[in-house]
Amino acid sequence: MKRPAPRSTSALYATSATCAAIGALLWVRGRTSAPPRMYRDFLAADFTTRSAWRVWSPAVTEDRLGLYLLAAGVVLAVAARLISVRRD
Repeated sequence: MKRPAPRSTSALYATSATCAAIGALLWVRGRTSAPPRMYRDFLAADFTTRSAWRVWSPAVTEDRLGLYLLAAGVVLAVAARLISVRRD
């Protein structure tokens, strides 16, 4: 009979899934982002302010950061799998 997965394995799988989900969203955002838009209807004070909100530094684009996070998610999932196999 198999033992239940240890907490460390569950935590690694959860972290892996979170990294992969955020990475996928950032990758899609980086691929489909349009030039900044005017948000005139948000606040009257922001009438001429462009949205320049960035997730990461200008040196690393969002689609590249997304790929890095996807790769980290895969590595963490493989590590969690190896830990669970080793403990069985």
